[in-house]
Amino acid sequence: MKVVRHIIIILLALLVILGIPFSRTSYFAQMRNPGADAAASASVIIDKPSGEYVVLINGDKHTNAENLAIWKDFFAGKEIPFLFEDIVCTVGSMDAGGIGMAQSYQSRLPENQMQIRKEDITLMLSKAEYKRFDIIVLSKEFADMFGASSLYDKDGVITIMVGGEGE
Repeated sequence: MKVVRHIIIILLALLVILGIPFSRTSYFAQMRNPGADAAASASVIIDKPSGEYVVLINGDKHTNAENLAIWKDFFAGKEIPFLFEDIVCTVGSMDAGGIGMAQSYQSRLPENQMQIRKEDITLMLSKAEYKRFDIIVLSKEFADMFGASSLYDKDGVITIMVGGEGE
């Protein structure tokens, strides 16, 4: 009888020590209410925000010339055919305009083809100096403020200026 009581006390202690903190996590909440299935939900294309933006493409990572031309057209705002290539778009964590533009681009692509990664702008531009990025989207204001223009003429970096409403 003492063994059974001991096991029950240990299990209750484990439940309190591990179960209660786990039940407070967002992971547990997501398990309880998973939300809409990504395949079942309709995709909504987000309109481009107004303003001017700078898109930097790492040409060294995109060695296929045809795919690179398609990505250039895509970021310039043209319609593109389906492309079997995933990209990682880095945006400044404090650049609301850049994040909005990246989300607009992401909404025009099939599910999970474009991953958005938010980073500190100084760190992001430091990595860009050594071509440790795939795609960077910045609002023109943040690009000017943090000196991203030094990357525009860098060998292997393709710069696309996107401007104004409807462009």
